[in-house]
Amino acid sequence: MQLATSRDIDDYLIAPDPTAARLQRVVSGRDQAGVPVEVQVVEERPLTIFLNAREIVTAMTIGDYPEYLALGFLRNQGMLSRTDRVTGVDFDEELETVVVRTAQETDHEEKLAKKTRTSGCAVGTVFGDMMEGLEGLVLPEASLRTSELYTLAQKINRTPSLYLEAGAIHGTVLCQGDRPLVYMEDVGRHNAVDKVAGWMLDTGTEAADKVLYTTGRLTSEMVIKTAHMGIPILASRSGFTAWGVEIAEQVGLTLIGRLRGHRFTCLSGDHRLIRDADPADVPQEDKKHRRKSADKD
Repeated sequence: MQLATSRDIDDYLIAPDPTAARLQRVVSGRDQAGVPVEVQVVEERPLTIFLNAREIVTAMTIGDYPEYLALGFLRNQGMLSRTDRVTGVDFDEELETVVVRTAQETDHEEKLAKKTRTSGCAVGTVFGDMMEGLEGLVLPEASLRTSELYTLAQKINRTPSLYLEAGAIHGTVLCQGDRPLVYMEDVGRHNAVDKVAGWMLDTGTEAADKVLYTTGRLTSEMVIKTAHMGIPILASRSGFTAWGVEIAEQVGLTLIGRLRGHRFTCLSGDHRLIRDADPADVPQEDKKHRRKSADKD
């Protein structure tokens, strides 16, 4: 297996830990010829998120970074506003709960009364009006060179990850220029995005010059979450849904899909791309790093 160089890994502020025993286990089975095999599989477990004294949701997750997942989920669902002051995030591993506390009560009771189930996996619920908070939103006019885009995709694909070890998992990477910064994984693409959002909220990281990369489909709720995070460019190795493209056009988000090897398709916000690389000079992906089922989720 070809891995990223040590320099590439050192560039990450947070990188996946594919050796974390608590995230995977080995099970026995037989292959197509009836030969005994041992397979690494991803473990998933419930995590119940509370906002103050109110139970909000139970998510199925691989269990890492529960505090970031809770913060990002609440922020991306509109249940934590930019003015809400978070006073504590308490994780209880034994009870499998995380409690986010704010200085004052929020309006989450009203949000809970109006929830919509979306096409997401793991936690794909959007509370209230899906477009709430996006009206009048102006995303930053950042730019991205295609040479940087190709470099990002190659670095991410070569990064040692739980996916390369066990599969059946999605990844989301926060990037700046041609540098991947934070790489989160989970059984659902929404969980992975929420972990990144939680990290940004916790660290006060600015979104204006960032790119969000996901292995999942570019659906409506993925576009909405990216816009709420204030990130102007969203890229994926998977495909698009019509509503995802429509909303991206409405909010002025640059939407790049089917990013594999030297190929990609931009269906919104093409003006942010600077085409400074010849696609003919970009190598094809190594088969070892292709996520074969990415379009299915």
